Amino acid sequence: MRIGALSRRTGVSIRLLRYYEEQGLLQPAREPSGYREYREDDVGTVRNIRTMLAAGLSTHTIAEMLPCMVDDERGLAPGCQEMLPDLHRQQKRIAEAVADLLAARSVLDSIVAAALPPESAETDACRAVENTAL
Repeated sequence: MRIGALSRRTGVSIRLLRYYEEQGLLQPAREPSGYREYREDDVGTVRNIRTMLAAGLSTHTIAEMLPCMVDDERGLAPGCQEMLPDLHRQQKRIAEAVADLLAARSVLDSIVAAALPPESAETDACRAVENTAL
């Protein structure tokens, strides 16, 4: 199938499919005319790529792990136990990022909670903020 058909079947833009190819995630055959020719199983590969991206993995990490993943009736899973330490590192990285974002939100919540009542706010300072882009 051509790239447009793969795009329609997966809901992924042609631009992204080309990017996946650049990253080594997809390897379509090339016709003599230069057109990309995708196989039926590339539909599942694109869905697996999207699942792994949604899990917070980079395309570099996906390129390393994708060949070892299996997609069965339970969903995408590591094909061997040796992948688990890498997946656990990714879980830890995401947990740390979530903790950093929660800490940032807490600080922002404190700043918002400390806001002066509207009637006591300095109008000149507020006008200066209104005139600048955030």
